[in-house]
Amino acid sequence: MPFNGEKQCVGEDQPSDSDSSRFSESMASLSDYECSRQSFTSDSSSKSSSPTSTSPPRVVTFDEVMAATRNLSNLTLAHEIAVNENFQLKQEALPENSLAGRVKHIVHQAFWDVLDSELNADPPEFEHAIKLFEEIRERLTPGGLQQAEHSAVDIQGLANYVISTMGKLCAPVRDNDIRELKATGNIVEVLRQIFHVLDLMKMDMANFTIMSLRPHLQRQLVEYERTKFQEILEETPSALDQTTEWIKESVNEELFSLSESALTPGAENTSKPSLSPTLVLNNSYLKLLQWDYQKKELPETLTTDGARLQELTEKLNQLKIIACLSLITNNMVGAITGGLPELANRLKRISAVLLEGMNKETFNLKEVLNSIGVQTCAEVNKTLMERGLPTFSAEIQANLIGQFSSIEEEDNPIWSLIDKRIKLYMKSLLCLPSPQKCMPPMPGGLAVIQQELESLGCQYANIVNLNKQVYGPFYANILRKLLFNEEAMGKVDASPPTN
Repeated sequence: MPFNGEKQCVGEDQPSDSDSSRFSESMASLSDYECSRQSFTSDSSSKSSSPTSTSPPRVVTFDEVMAATRNLSNLTLAHEIAVNENFQLKQEALPENSLAGRVKHIVHQAFWDVLDSELNADPPEFEHAIKLFEEIRERLTPGGLQQAEHSAVDIQGLANYVISTMGKLCAPVRDNDIRELKATGNIVEVLRQIFHVLDLMKMDMANFTIMSLRPHLQRQLVEYERTKFQEILEETPSALDQTTEWIKESVNEELFSLSESALTPGAENTSKPSLSPTLVLNNSYLKLLQWDYQKKELPETLTTDGARLQELTEKLNQLKIIACLSLITNNMVGAITGGLPELANRLKRISAVLLEGMNKETFNLKEVLNSIGVQTCAEVNKTLMERGLPTFSAEIQANLIGQFSSIEEEDNPIWSLIDKRIKLYMKSLLCLPSPQKCMPPMPGGLAVIQQELESLGCQYANIVNLNKQVYGPFYANILRKLLFNEEAMGKVDASPPTN
């Protein structure tokens, strides 16, 4: 399954045909222009997932909250294992200069210093060493401590036996650690490193188990996540509030758009606005590409993909700027640089490098855009000089840098144009039928970012398609309620939606 972001054609990556058919069946009663009024008023949705239930609010107990939290944790973990091929457990390392890190180091060092003094005493004290080997036995292998019962303790021999057993059981990635253990002469350091390597081996085994489970989880993911979320919804009836508001916002926008179209001279004046449920849901997904992930809470049905969506949105914003810069450059000097693809690629790399980290609060976009403008002028002039052509005048350079710097301004026409075309491309991805095997055509002006945009678009479509399969029945219930209610008052509620 192509969940880890590799470029694949949309429609190839669905978990199963049966899962796709379930989503299609859930949305069938909401198909465009074929929905009867009865399909919206039918009470096929469960009362727990109804966004407009008239029942009084139910008191949620602490146990129910904890049960919902456990279900959410399990759902999130299963989703991450299934969709993220790089997911693995890692040991938590405390920062060396932190208070907790210093305390841990002091306590551990004190323990090993005491052990060292006991083993070097005359006669040596083996009590703590034997307890350590008993713990190793519990973690690794049974037996091997009969010598201790007869007061004939060969600590080095026991250590060598343990290291040999670890070498047989460990993953190949730990072979160097085992060799280092065998080469260590100090018995206290050997014991210390044995426990360290045992911790690493335990983590290796856990990650191997995760890797083995991933194919099974991927096959069962849709049904598992849907079942877990239904359990969360039963424990916490408000678990779809944000999702309902997210979809309702798109409903309001579509109603407002229809009302404006109805007021256009020459347009047919219908008595009832007819909304497409698929269009409403797809427009809701498109909003995620401009979501303020720092300030705005995600819909509950998308929290498991929040980090992926945020990273995708940040990359998309960078691509938008690169496309804007390329379009400005081509408009101004395209006749000169049009036949120099290596120059275009070099300018693209410069822009990408300087725009790294542009989503950080401390990032000064205007200053960076100005720097990109200066670098662009320098690169173009260098290329022109190499070909014996006249370089840019100071006026042209100032104009180019000024246009670059103005991209960040509100309602900038170049930014608006590129943004509109990227939205159109992403929207066309969501409208592709499942059997479709090819990417939609790339809108004009986006050729410079085509490869990156296609890859990013596939990641986005994979997230959306899986989300539709898992939560399709919940969305269908919400849309039935919202579209019926909004249809009834569509004539009066035609105010512009608030973002």
